[in-house]
Amino acid sequence: MLAHFHGDELALLSVVKRYRIATIASQSKDGELIATVLKWLGARTSRGSSTRGGVQALKGLLRLVKDGGNCSFAVDGPKGPLHKVKPGVFELSRMIHGPIYAAGVACDRAIHFPKSWNKTFLPKPFAKVIIYWIGPMSPVSKEVDPRNPDLALELEGLLHQARQQALKFIADNDAQC
Repeated sequence: MLAHFHGDELALLSVVKRYRIATIASQSKDGELIATVLKWLGARTSRGSSTRGGVQALKGLLRLVKDGGNCSFAVDGPKGPLHKVKPGVFELSRMIHGPIYAAGVACDRAIHFPKSWNKTFLPKPFAKVIIYWIGPMSPVSKEVDPRNPDLALELEGLLHQARQQALKFIADNDAQC
């Protein structure tokens, strides 16, 4: 299972087909747009969010993963707070007994949308996009409460560490040019 922060979705579109991604898209207009793009790129989506249709979305994602998809999960949504992990990713990990990999994303040129709650960015054409993976975090066992704040802090730390490594890679390569 791939965990990432909201705002990184557009940069992660490049891995959708290669990793047979299944994910949740919200029932909002923005969610409809991203679900359509994901479908064009070969992903499968389950619609809903923690504020609307969350249980159905999680069940749908569970079916998609059992059918052979790899799960991608924006862990801090649908409305934030930004970069604060919510329990859904741990609930799914517990259900599928799946490890969690943290993804950090950085790119050298992007269009930023600073007014969006999730500070999303769109890599510009020919931008260098770095996706740095850390993990895995062990699957969440049946005895562990997915709402345990220690789990959230651990994953937040891994996500921030992965992002820093991706940014460092970009900076180091820019310095060599």
